[in-house]
Amino acid sequence: MTTSPLNRIAGAPISWGVCEVPGWGYQLTPERVLNEMREVGLAATEIGPEGFLPGTPDAMARVLADHDLHAVGGFTPLLLHVPGHDPLPEAEQLLESYAASKAEVLVLSAVTGQDGYDSRPELDADGWRLLLSNLDRLASLAAEHGVRAVLHPHVGTMIENGDDVRRVLEHSAISLCLDTGHLLIGGTDPAELTRQAPERIAHTHMKDVDASLAAKVRSGRLTYTEAVRAGMYRPLGAGDVDVQAIVTHLCARGYDGWYVLEQDTILTEEPTAKGPVEDVWASAEHLRAVLRGVA
Repeated sequence: MTTSPLNRIAGAPISWGVCEVPGWGYQLTPERVLNEMREVGLAATEIGPEGFLPGTPDAMARVLADHDLHAVGGFTPLLLHVPGHDPLPEAEQLLESYAASKAEVLVLSAVTGQDGYDSRPELDADGWRLLLSNLDRLASLAAEHGVRAVLHPHVGTMIENGDDVRRVLEHSAISLCLDTGHLLIGGTDPAELTRQAPERIAHTHMKDVDASLAAKVRSGRLTYTEAVRAGMYRPLGAGDVDVQAIVTHLCARGYDGWYVLEQDTILTEEPTAKGPVEDVWASAEHLRAVLRGVA
């Protein structure tokens, strides 16, 4: 990893509409996505959903090297709360592939077992105990591979709202992925969380959000997918997330992780104009300006 924060800005395929959810939308090719990441000047990419990059570690490493990109790691949805289901073998297989691409971060999401992110069940006490235990087991497993496991609070997963996040902070040792958008949508102020618990943050997903649409998701007036289609995610600096405060708190603590530009997007067809890269450009320029100001 490079030392300057300006060289720790990465991309995520979901910013180009590439997503693991069935029927999410039109899926762009890896060639276009990776080329446009380099055009923006990003240093690395998250791996993306299964099938986006080659499945064998050596082939994945070659594709990334051809585009002069590092692998940060990847968003990894796992079932963590169901008795009789052990998530470690799936994680072990994935971690073995990290070595060839030198990926550093396992971004865990505690999925519900349903497709998509538009609803979720409630956990009882036993479910919570199992989920929290599995988080610590996965963190230990990742550490054995030289990888940092982080939990990604995410709308429509078992860790979504402020109470969920507090429970994880109090009863698990796992680090957090600070997803500035999903936290705000779930009712947690990401700037305040960064101020209160910067030592638990080891990875960031930088999003901006239209707070009025986020409120409709929280109240049930819109599903998550409907809100994404309506433009809930905005380029950094164009929404209601306090990006300046978040970066300031992180830098004051000596944060040396990645800043991943991740703005969930749904496409209906191949863009004929610039397409999603235009918003990624805007986010990258805004983040660079903030980082320069804080430095």
